[in-house]
Amino acid sequence: MNIELRPLRQFVAVAEELHFGRAALRLYMTQPPLTQAIQALEAALGVQLFQRTRRSVALTPAGEALLVQARRLLAAAEELPGIVQAAAQGFSGQLRLAFVSSIAYGPLPAWLRSFREAHPEVQLQLREATMDVQLAAFAADEVDAGFVLHAPGAAPAGFAAWTALREPLVLALSQEHPAAGTARAPRLADVLAEPLVIFPRAISPSLFDAVLAFYRGHGVTPRIAQEAIQMQTIVNLVSVGMGVAWVPHSVTQLQRPGVVYKRVPSAGLASETSLIWREPVPPVVARFVAHVQGQRHTGRRAVAPSPHHERAE
Repeated sequence: MNIELRPLRQFVAVAEELHFGRAALRLYMTQPPLTQAIQALEAALGVQLFQRTRRSVALTPAGEALLVQARRLLAAAEELPGIVQAAAQGFSGQLRLAFVSSIAYGPLPAWLRSFREAHPEVQLQLREATMDVQLAAFAADEVDAGFVLHAPGAAPAGFAAWTALREPLVLALSQEHPAAGTARAPRLADVLAEPLVIFPRAISPSLFDAVLAFYRGHGVTPRIAQEAIQMQTIVNLVSVGMGVAWVPHSVTQLQRPGVVYKRVPSAGLASETSLIWREPVPPVVARFVAHVQGQRHTGRRAVAPSPHHERAE
């Protein structure tokens, strides 16, 4: 049985007025069609909704039960256009966002907080993952957007991309390393001779290749002491003297006892973190991209529904 909203509105008017004449005036109609509509609703439901006498109209128990639900349904129907429009404009819905650990030490937490404040109806689903895991998640339609780490200018192909962060790679040293206790930057020749702790190539091929190319460009074959996936694990391995590591500057916020971070300007190594997503861009993703662009460039919340972006080739 299908019950339309119009008979429910007519029923609510009669239930609230308890007078068919006044309810008809409220609905801008005459009384006979209203009476017929209520009779048709009662027939459809198989119950009597009103007790009628010549002098009064009263709700039956069935009418009282229907009034509660009818008001709820009508209120939901009134809210429906706003809900749909909010979703179409990216003000509500779900955003499945993946991110590499390095940006979590940088601006990402503040961006997420301000986005939630500006878009409280958007449900954020966060997933920490390396780039290889994120690309598989995109292929399986498990994420909507992701922050990935790569060498400058090497965002993954096939995605729309925006450069969220460009930062130098700094050297993580054990506190026991001779260069750790000096104010001077380590000598490059000394750095290149040290065992290297690095992430596997699979999780960021372009950045891995850039680091190894840097060594080979100086005539050195790097001695890889250990590979580790997470930046936190890499820093922990450095702390016990397993080698040195090149990490994005954001990671210096990870103050692990036993580790010292040093800038080596002569190295010139850098990384980029890009926000990537598929096109056509979903409204909630467009809203998030516009927001973080506004946060980085102006410090204010952006409201443009269609973000400008760079395409990774």
